[in-house]
Amino acid sequence: MVRTYGVRVVRRAAHPGRGFTQGLLSEGGTVWESVGNYRHSELRRYALADGKPGTLADQGGAPDARVQLGPEFFAEGICRVGDSIWQLTWKELVAFRWDATSLTLRDKVRFNREGWGMCAVVAPGPSGELTTPEVVTSAGTAELVRRDPHTLEQREIVHVRCQGKRVRGLNDLTWSEGLVWANVAGTYCLAGIDLASGEVTDIVDATAAAERYRRDPQAIMNGIAATATPGEFLLTGKTWRSIREVRLVPGRGRGHVERLLGGLYA
Repeated sequence: MVRTYGVRVVRRAAHPGRGFTQGLLSEGGTVWESVGNYRHSELRRYALADGKPGTLADQGGAPDARVQLGPEFFAEGICRVGDSIWQLTWKELVAFRWDATSLTLRDKVRFNREGWGMCAVVAPGPSGELTTPEVVTSAGTAELVRRDPHTLEQREIVHVRCQGKRVRGLNDLTWSEGLVWANVAGTYCLAGIDLASGEVTDIVDATAAAERYRRDPQAIMNGIAATATPGEFLLTGKTWRSIREVRLVPGRGRGHVERLLGGLYA
């Protein structure tokens, strides 16, 4: 049985620069954001502003650090491995490795697929100890790819299904409480995925976090980052004015799952 949830927004913080968000990462109040589009792609770092529950924390502000990619690159998902940030590109078959503090370039490697989302996974080993992290990536399909965390070389393809049907459109990713959580492209749906089996065990209707005033068809929800609190995430979208901190709340049943995923569920 797939567990279903909605979300409750516990606070809103300003989205510095209102970037074309392609990847989001959060650690201890610091946010790294990958901003896309050719000639505008960047990696940004900023502190998430404090605010009262349900309110906008401030009116904007600029990132405290940023680095631009070349105009020929379209930046995509990011993840942290040790003191480095990996950043994918969309169709350029290149990934960048940046120093997480200085945002200086450490390495540039070839990549074998389109880049969409990525996250770092740390799972218990056979004796309960934490294993060396690995990286998981998406490409907008119904597959996740497990990769070497230091080279991004492909290790294993994971086919993702929910109740026997493929779930396509897997986009930005984060890791929390033993699951890979995916932002399903073009929807307000999040999918919690058991990496060992590829089964979707949790479906989240995140409609309550939407910026309803948006009229730009490209201003879709994109950007998910787990916080230190189980069941809580940061969510935003392309050019959205805010980042929403949300908490999972019990949701509705199976028919709701099919409606949420629509044509991406077959």
